Amino acid sequence: MKTKIVLNADVSKGKIDKNIYGQFAEHLGRCIYEGLWVGEDSSIPNTHGIRNDVLNALKDLSIPVLRWPGGCFADEYHWKDGVGPREERKRMVNTHWGGLVENNHFGTHEFMKLCELLDTEPYINGNVGSGTVQEMSEWVEYMTFDGESPMANWRKENGQEKPWKVKYFGVGNENWGCGGHMRPEYYADLYRRFQTYVRNYGDNKIFKIAGGANVDDFNWTETMMREATPHMDGLSLHYYVHPGGFWDKGDAVRFSDKEWEISIQKAYYIEELINKHSTIMDKYDPEKRIAMIVDEWGAWYDVEPGTNPGFLYQQNTVRDAVIAGISLNIFNNHNDRIKMANIAQMVNVIQSMVLTEEDKMLLTPTYHVFRMYKVHQDAERVALNIESNMLEVDGKEYPQVNGSASKQADGTINITLTNADKDHQTVVEFDLRGALLNEVTGEVITSDKMNDHNTFEQPEKVKPTEFTDFEQQGNKLKITLPPMSVVALAVKE
Repeated sequence: MKTKIVLNADVSKGKIDKNIYGQFAEHLGRCIYEGLWVGEDSSIPNTHGIRNDVLNALKDLSIPVLRWPGGCFADEYHWKDGVGPREERKRMVNTHWGGLVENNHFGTHEFMKLCELLDTEPYINGNVGSGTVQEMSEWVEYMTFDGESPMANWRKENGQEKPWKVKYFGVGNENWGCGGHMRPEYYADLYRRFQTYVRNYGDNKIFKIAGGANVDDFNWTETMMREATPHMDGLSLHYYVHPGGFWDKGDAVRFSDKEWEISIQKAYYIEELINKHSTIMDKYDPEKRIAMIVDEWGAWYDVEPGTNPGFLYQQNTVRDAVIAGISLNIFNNHNDRIKMANIAQMVNVIQSMVLTEEDKMLLTPTYHVFRMYKVHQDAERVALNIESNMLEVDGKEYPQVNGSASKQADGTINITLTNADKDHQTVVEFDLRGALLNEVTGEVITSDKMNDHNTFEQPEKVKPTEFTDFEQQGNKLKITLPPMSVVALAVKE
């Protein structure tokens, strides 16, 4: 069956928030230490202790927002241990993730420097699970108050004269689980209390994000919206893709045809979750003032053999590129409610952009998808209708093809498409309406085998190449999408 796509370039669907392309960096495994932070005295080239190769790679993604320090780590992180002279900072055991002893050399100042170097907005996640209202309040004061106060004075003593701008602040994380195993009613009350003291100082206005549901916990969303709507700007949602169960997630590289299909079907499942959680949010917030923040998402498998199970280090294949493409298209198409998403995680953890090994670095297939899709950031979404063949696994259907489209300020229309069928290409009959089709260029990421991935021996095994497999006839295109592929097309009027 052919795929039919109609793009109505003159039908606007609102802006795609650039923060949908956000990232997440937790104190977990080798994400921060070794992955991002090597210290100023390292033999690995660095800027203010942040390794240059990773920094330069990430700059090319135009990362809009970066969430830190967790994750589960956030609710055991005490920020005061991570400021001041590094040699005087407390050492700590990361009890959540592998029992690693951390020296706290990467703290608030270092994170803010990273955001400055990446030209990205910081998204700070505060500690509700094991912290206090005073601790959270003083962190906000330390970072954002421009005046005379104990915290502001301490910041200045530590080398930062002017306050930082902090727009996004999360009040707790996964408080239904690692953040305290709370009932939603209890967390709703705690959230109302804690957020009261997350104050706006001067012209710094904080966008407050409440800890939201785990996957399909619709009661959590109902309770939070009922009890705390006036006090929040965003509500989070966490969802991970894995072909197995939570404790046996499946292998990142050595997987079967069936596991491919289950993974893709589960990637599509996030749309059902978005729709159902949005329906609850609409009941209490019909004007959609409160954003859905998907601040943890991605494909999560078992760790690579021989690595620390608490480090969550996994490889990244063509399957993950397709999962990333599907997910980002879905987020784009729900731009009325989704205003931020943060893939887990940026370096060396779960579905990462970059993998490092000592002084070596490679880019993952997922990295390349994010680079191809960055054209959607803050662009105007335009109407895209897709009629696709349906695939099936275990009685559950999902589309072979998904996509999203947007128009940039200069009139360029960008279309991103995925073909989730690992065995078959599909011919797309593409009809552009509301604009004249002139020049078309494209990129594709695919490979010969479903488990192809980049290694330090073959760092460019999977990478984007020019895409020319289309024919133009007036305002119509005949596009051939190869199996297991992500394609980005740029159309000039």
